Amino acid sequence: MSRRAYDVPPLELLVAFEAAARHLSFTRAADEIALTQSAVSRQIQALEERLGVALFRRLHRALVLTDEGRSFQQATTEALTAIDRAAGALRAGGETRPVVVSTTAGFAGVWLIPRLTSFVAAHPEVDVRISTGNSLANLERDGVDVAVRYRSVDLLPAGAVPLFGETVSPVCSPRLLRAAGAALKVPADLARQTLLRMEPDGGNHLQDWGLWLHAMQLTQLKPAAVLHFSSYDQLIQAAVAGQGVALGRVPLIDRLLKAKKLVAPFADAVVSPKGYCMLVAAGAGRRPEVAAFTAWLAAEARDPGSARPKGRAPP
Repeated sequence: MSRRAYDVPPLELLVAFEAAARHLSFTRAADEIALTQSAVSRQIQALEERLGVALFRRLHRALVLTDEGRSFQQATTEALTAIDRAAGALRAGGETRPVVVSTTAGFAGVWLIPRLTSFVAAHPEVDVRISTGNSLANLERDGVDVAVRYRSVDLLPAGAVPLFGETVSPVCSPRLLRAAGAALKVPADLARQTLLRMEPDGGNHLQDWGLWLHAMQLTQLKPAAVLHFSSYDQLIQAAVAGQGVALGRVPLIDRLLKAKKLVAPFADAVVSPKGYCMLVAAGAGRRPEVAAFTAWLAAEARDPGSARPKGRAPP
């Protein structure tokens, strides 16, 4: 009996894993691929048994990729993206105009996706495909046209186009601010609150509270409770739901502030040493659909509502 050319898990298991790894939620993955949460959970378990490794750590209120899971997520995303692009081109007779955009789940969920409606309305012929993850993609190797990266504003990669910097300050739901016994008048009052924090792994330390607390001379502050999240969009959803106080990053959350879904209880904001930049794969910028998307992205970043707000420099 001849050996199969490829010893890979069934496609449905890979699709379920990719969705769960991207959302870091079996429930949200189930909604996307039209299955039940328990069905997705069983598929992930079957995949882990087939591979002989744990792909996720199941925490009380969060799902976190293991090291093996992060590695397998990158490989799975690359493979499924390539198959999807090829299949889409065949279905449309080679006339599709896809643009593959790589960025973090936080930037995609909080800033990019809510704005995409205007681009789609102006360019219905362009198929924008968003791939999220914290790993830095090799654009040409991974089939990515445009990448948005969170980097030090003083150490941008060669060819990067700055989009915007950011300031950070605490934000919470107006309900939490109005709640009895939840007064937030001065920064030290955070000691009586639940702080929403990023998981310490994955290079997220500058997205967490350290920068702001240091500037406020509150490095020893001990909150009443802490909830951890592995992606910024999940953390912000929890803040909107009134589950605690988040470190808001403006202009990333500017629309939520304007809509009064989040409020800033203090005037103290600190300028972050990091910001967002755009990278375009070699040769991709010559394609009209990529040029249209990058021009739109740069214009959205220049919008007065996304301008870099004022704040004190970090100490």
